[in-house]
This record gives sequence, structure tokens and C-alpha cells, in this order.
Amino acid sequence: MDFRIIAQDGPRRRGEITTRRGIIRTPAFMPVGTLGTVKAMSPEELREIGAEVILGNTYHLYLRPGVEVIAALGGLHAFMNWDRPILTDSGGFQVFSLAPFRKIEEHGVQFRSHIDGSLHCIGPKEAMHIQGMLGSDIAMVFDECIPYPAAHEYAEHSTDITTRWARECKEYQSEGQALFGIMQGGMFRDLRRKSIEDLQEIGFDGYAVGGVSVGEPKEEMHDIISFTAPLLPADRPRYLMGIGDLGDMLFAVDAGFDMFDCVMPTRNARNGTLFTSVGRISIKREEFKFDAGPLDPACSCYTCRNYSRGYLRHLFLAREILSMRLNTLHNLYFYQDFFQKMRAAIEERRFGEFKRRWEGVLGQA
Repeated sequence: MDFRIIAQDGPRRRGEITTRRGIIRTPAFMPVGTLGTVKAMSPEELREIGAEVILGNTYHLYLRPGVEVIAALGGLHAFMNWDRPILTDSGGFQVFSLAPFRKIEEHGVQFRSHIDGSLHCIGPKEAMHIQGMLGSDIAMVFDECIPYPAAHEYAEHSTDITTRWARECKEYQSEGQALFGIMQGGMFRDLRRKSIEDLQEIGFDGYAVGGVSVGEPKEEMHDIISFTAPLLPADRPRYLMGIGDLGDMLFAVDAGFDMFDCVMPTRNARNGTLFTSVGRISIKREEFKFDAGPLDPACSCYTCRNYSRGYLRHLFLAREILSMRLNTLHNLYFYQDFFQKMRAAIEERRFGEFKRRWEGVLGQA
């Protein structure tokens, strides 16, 4: 993997990550394909809307259908018919979400499957082995996600475990697969600083910030974003994990982050909440019943070119499968288009103006 910065506008970065399966233009938003599919979308549709990389998940694919199945069928790319880059999350956050059905130990985490209650153990070696068999282009180290709130003593011990696991993951890194380290440390600046210093000593292809958006107030999240961005190496991609709110991503790009992922656009689409150039709207509202206009006149996606708000409202209230598909297609197109416009704003050194405009729109949502 290679990363280069093409343009900068203050701390904001316009870059390119070159992988064996294609280029990822940054800042980049990665649609989440937890189980080997971005819900309601075909790979062809993802390519058409401009997605250059998607995210898969070690924990979920390990449990179902099983990595042996995926490996036997040619790896994750062939399995899901996606020929562009894939980043796999190591499963640390998913294991974190299983509390109290997990037990953290020095060598890994014992947990019970959310599917059938069976007992499993994943540690650094297992996480890297699974990601190697999946054949993703970018793998993530196995980490412990610190809950909010957490005492300093707990956060310090947890961060030390994450560092030890990161070192072990590096030892088991698969050939041809890039590996990103994950900074932890909770809401504590001293632990965040120590975490990234330790990770840089090990050496990774990119660096991520984990343990945000875990229940903390937005002010604390933004403080961690602002504090951690300049600590990350300037010559490596900077990945803010699990953040998908448009305002939060604007804030993070402004601070110098490059990569993002979240289920927000797809989950909101299935629940009838759609992103537009004038803010969020709920398609189920009565005011759209007789509305013949497009969802967003400023949008060029397939949904907006072909269907009215009245029809989209009808599909949603009737619980038709097509509702999920058209809504998801629009939301993901909107996100990809939003990031394309952010990249252009950085190249043209007008990101500040772009951010102010969108802060006004989002403030009215």
C-alpha cells in the first residue's frame, strides 16, 4: 500500500491510497458491508455511485458463513463480487458490544456468539489469521474498545493491552495485506499520546483512532478528534473509526483525518431518514403524500432522477423492499458526492467556505 498527499488546505488533506485493487481517494467514506454485503445494494450499484472501498467485519464473517467457506470460494472479493479495495475491521468493537457476554484476557477475548450462544475466543493471532484468509487489502489490529465512562486506571490497563495486541498482530501480518494500528486511550489525553507513540514505535501502514462515539458527549468526542489528529503521522492515512455524522466528519476532515466508516447512511435509509442538500428529511411525513417532486432536486442519483417524494413515502409506509433499496442508494450516493465535493474544496483551498456552508445546512436539519 502507498499513500501520498496531493493537496493540502491548512490541516485538511487530499490524498490517495494506492492498493493492489485500486486507488482510494481521500478524504474517503467507506460503506459498511458487515456480512459481505452493503445492505440493499449490489456491488454494481456501489461502483456506479463512486464507492472506492468498502468495509467488512472479521467477527461477523468468522461466525457466519465462516472464513473457511469464504476462503474456499476465492476470498472475500470473489465471494461478494467486489473487485475494489476492502478494509476489514478486526472485530474488537463488535466484541466490545457483546458485554456482558465476553471476558477480556491477556491473550484475547472469550465471548459467546450472538447467533447461537456458542463459546469462541479471538485474540491478535486469530484476528490476523481470519483477515488473512478473507484476503482484505487493509486489515486492522485487534484492540480493546474502552467504554464511556471509564476510570483512568482501567483505561490505562486497556490501552496497554491494545498495544501488546498490536505488536502481536504485526508479527502475524499477511504478505500483501496492509495493516493499520488503532489508537486507544479513552477520553484521557496522556493515554492517547502514549498509545500513538507506542504504535509508531511498532510501525504500521496507517493509523486509526478508535474508542470514539461510544456514548461520550459530542464536545468530548470533538476534543479527542482535535487532540489526536496532529499526533498521527503525517505520511500515513488517518482513519477515524465509526464516525458517520456529516457534521462530525466535516469537523474531523478539518482537523486532518482521511478515512471514515459508519452504518448511518444505510441504517437511516431503511428507517426512512434521508440526507439532502437542505438537511435531513423523514420521508414518511404527511406533507410528502402528494409531492410529485424529486427527493432532492440538487441530487443526480438514480432515485432522485426517477421517483417522486410521494412514491418514496408510499413505498416506505407499505414496507416494500424497494423502499430500502431506493432510500439506501440515495443516501450512499449523497455521502459519496459529499466527499467528492470535500476533496474538490481541499484541492481548491476553499474548505473553510465549504464547511461554513454545510454547517449552516446541518444546523437547520
